[in-house]
Amino acid sequence: MINSIYVDEIIKTALLEDINYLDTTTDYLIDEEQENTARFLAKSSGVLCGIDIALRVFELLQPSGFEAKVYKHDGDLLEKGDIIAEIKGKTRTILKGERTALNLIQHMSGVATATKTAVDIVRGTNASIADTRKTLPGLRPLQKYAVTVGGGRNHRYNLSDAAMLKDNHVDASGGIAPAVAKLKSKLGHMTKIELEVRNLDELGQALEAGVDVIMLDNMSIEEMREAVEITNGRALLEASGNITSETLRAIAKTGVDIISMGALTHSVKAFDISLKISD
Repeated sequence: MINSIYVDEIIKTALLEDINYLDTTTDYLIDEEQENTARFLAKSSGVLCGIDIALRVFELLQPSGFEAKVYKHDGDLLEKGDIIAEIKGKTRTILKGERTALNLIQHMSGVATATKTAVDIVRGTNASIADTRKTLPGLRPLQKYAVTVGGGRNHRYNLSDAAMLKDNHVDASGGIAPAVAKLKSKLGHMTKIELEVRNLDELGQALEAGVDVIMLDNMSIEEMREAVEITNGRALLEASGNITSETLRAIAKTGVDIISMGALTHSVKAFDISLKISD
């Protein structure tokens, strides 16, 4: 679920960025009272995400008199040519909101589609697909929501959610053992500790320190398989770093619990959706 206040603020920011003080083309060309209908159409196959947010763009531009019929909902599988929704409102509203609405729904559907592709690749293994904090500034809630729509899971939402020791934290604090000990002395009982390790020696130190989750950073398939055997269920294991669709299945079959992929959010391809005035 996404906070509606956040959604409205994102949309308003995008509209102000796009319209500024007027839409030079639409405001001079289209009569203020003219109305039209338009359809959101899928132009390829994938997972829909963000239709309610796209429609909210037009509701903010036209608080009364805007209508929408929704035929496909978040999480639905789309085929090329599917009608997602039909809208009716002032023509100025449709034309002014078109780009903002499409930017949001295309990006979110792209994230959901990429996530489903990864989830399908690892299906039947122990591994789940998770996102990272490699999100676009200001869009994290939308992107993380889209990951869940595609069947993935969310990693920590921000730096406050959990303690995660990465290589720079460890190097700056004198090593794994003192870093974990210091954190444990200060954290509440509800806060988990994750530690990034670069080799099997650090894995042993992490297990000895008693962390909850261990991230296997840029390890080879063989190293990950050995790490699973060494850990033997004493901590959750997360694989991360330069993971592609070509290596994903092999990584999942090593027995790791989680595979986190920054590519789900930071470099995803937009899903092709159009908005066409139909009369």
